[in-house]
Amino acid sequence: MKRNNLGELPKNAFKHTPYLTHLNLQGCSIQSVREGALRGLSRLVHLDLTSNNIDILYQESFDGLSSLKQLYLDRNRIEEIHPGAFAALNSVNLLSLSHNQLVYLPNMAFQGMLNIQWLRLSHNSLNNLATEAFAGLLALTHLNLDHNELQYFPTKTMTRLMELTHLDMSFNPMTYLVEESVSMPKLTHLSLHHMALQDLSESALSLSPHISHLDLSYNQLPYIQALKMSSQLTSLNLTGNPIRCTCLLQGLKMWALSSGIKLYGTCAWPPHLSDEPLQNVQEQDLRCRPHDVIEKEGKEEEGVQEKSVPAAKPKKKSKCPNNCHCEGAVQHATCEDLGHTKVPTGFPGNTLLLDMRGNHFHFLPSNSFPGVPEVVSLHLDSCTIHEIEGGAFRGMKGLMYLYLSNNQLSSLDTKTFEGAHEIMYLHLEGNKLTRFPSSDTLAHIPKLLELHLERNLIAKLEPSGLLSPVPQLSGLYLNNNIITSIVPKALDPAPELDVLHLEDNALTEVPSDALGHAPLLSELRLSGNPIRWIGPRAFRVVAESLKHLHIDRMSLQKMSARSLAGFGPGLLSLSLEENQLEELPDLSPLTGLQYLTLNKNPLMCDCKLLPFYRWLKNSSLRVEAVCGYPSELRGQSVMEAAIFKNCSGENAHSFHETSIPTKAPTPNKPMQTTKARPVQSAPNPKQVKPKKKAAPKKNEFDELKPVRALKKNRPNKKKRGMRPRIKSSMKKH
Repeated sequence: MKRNNLGELPKNAFKHTPYLTHLNLQGCSIQSVREGALRGLSRLVHLDLTSNNIDILYQESFDGLSSLKQLYLDRNRIEEIHPGAFAALNSVNLLSLSHNQLVYLPNMAFQGMLNIQWLRLSHNSLNNLATEAFAGLLALTHLNLDHNELQYFPTKTMTRLMELTHLDMSFNPMTYLVEESVSMPKLTHLSLHHMALQDLSESALSLSPHISHLDLSYNQLPYIQALKMSSQLTSLNLTGNPIRCTCLLQGLKMWALSSGIKLYGTCAWPPHLSDEPLQNVQEQDLRCRPHDVIEKEGKEEEGVQEKSVPAAKPKKKSKCPNNCHCEGAVQHATCEDLGHTKVPTGFPGNTLLLDMRGNHFHFLPSNSFPGVPEVVSLHLDSCTIHEIEGGAFRGMKGLMYLYLSNNQLSSLDTKTFEGAHEIMYLHLEGNKLTRFPSSDTLAHIPKLLELHLERNLIAKLEPSGLLSPVPQLSGLYLNNNIITSIVPKALDPAPELDVLHLEDNALTEVPSDALGHAPLLSELRLSGNPIRWIGPRAFRVVAESLKHLHIDRMSLQKMSARSLAGFGPGLLSLSLEENQLEELPDLSPLTGLQYLTLNKNPLMCDCKLLPFYRWLKNSSLRVEAVCGYPSELRGQSVMEAAIFKNCSGENAHSFHETSIPTKAPTPNKPMQTTKARPVQSAPNPKQVKPKKKAAPKKNEFDELKPVRALKKNRPNKKKRGMRPRIKSSMKKH
């Protein structure tokens, strides 16, 4: 029954079909499943409700499904689960709730699911799990919590999962794992990749003795100690971390060698070991500088052995500023939210992470951080900083992560980052910056990989070549500024740029000329800009590399037939929802498309849309496309509109023969949104007898040949009514 327009499943909706075993309700625009809607389907074993609009799961929504084994609720809008919603599903072994809007899981959220083995909660917005959220899931072995907003590992919640063997927590914004974070007796596979981990306690996994595969790839770990855990670990993935291959890594290397653990990843520093596989690095290569802290500690330990037992006391006297807390074991120091008005000094020289967020510094003078050259991560978020003097971070030779988010900065001195040339991740979001950092400012941090400038007051990107000082930059985040224009080549060259976020600005046209050499750009977000028109080949510069294009929420009214020219199988996702599109560009070359959104567009369901209708019908994509015009079809699914059954090849354009204009509409004509076009019908067979055409091959939309309509049967443009034209120009990207 997929792709119908059901709206709601009322009580006893299937009372006349008691012998159903499989029910597919994908893409049926279902908004709610009422209590008892599925009652009577006691033989049902498979229920698919993906790609609907369900927002709440009620207490008895699934009552009566005593034999159900698999329940799919992916790609809905679920944000609330009522107590007892799954109470009747004691036979289900798989529940999939990915791509929803869940923020919180209450206690006993899955009560009654005694036999569930696999629970998928990927791609939600979960930031809080109640302690007993998973209570009662006695058979659960696989849990997916990736792509959520969890900032801390939910230790207490997870300890309830005594049988869990596979846990995926990747793509959550966690920065560290403390001692005994993971306490799961049967866990064997733990995925923590693509997070924000900067530190991992050596005993974080000590209460999970059976872990054999640990994935920590693509985090921010400069060091990692030998972990206190069982010898069952066989694989440790550290790929994509900025690993510093110094003497601090000797413990890990020796542990891996003695335990037979396969190490994945490469060294990021020092230069002579850069890109060297961790598996191949020899112990004698892992050295520190003569005055490094490790050697100092080694000498202290030798002195302790020569003296009597009381000599252990000096270790307790590790220096730490007043009103701060220093943890020598993990080399962390924190003064978070403690009311400091000046940057404290006197931290241990081996400090790696320095957290000062939530204080009131207002001004950072030069040389603000003396004596901490090894600090890798510095947190100065929300410190009401108005000004940073040049050289404030001078001497911080190991600094890679600098967080200056949510302060009051309106400008940056050209020497702000002087002496901190190892910075790779710079967070300046939530300030009052009015200009993009100058080339002179960025020249001090040539190794920069990510630059966050979200939520500032930047109005224009100029001059050209803004990114030339940072050739390794892979992520640029400029969303939620007030950008109105981007000069040509402003972001050229960008040889390593992978992600560009420009959403929620004030751009009125696609900045086609902004990028020149950006061969690796895979994600471009333009959502929420007031772009009303997209002309031909607007994305020509990035079409070959782009995989994800977001042009939603723009009130976009027109797209040239060739606006997406240049794209091919490489484009994987296209977001067009919440616009004002009545017609669509040529989508036929997008043979690799896996995700397409078109909801909340008032599509004109006449015969010109027939190529899209056929393309969608032959596609495996689940797309919500609804008619906006003519008025008699408004709100109806495109896939259900009867008009297309009356269309013939003679009066239906192919994607390549669409009537969408290739020039921007003329300005100053009022919108006529209340005047719908008449439906374009098929020619009268008595007047014209078209030649029979061979049926097109299914799933090969590219091979559909344009069929020219006979002249006397073409619709009169005046009768159809001219659509309003919007002023804009195509110039930039």
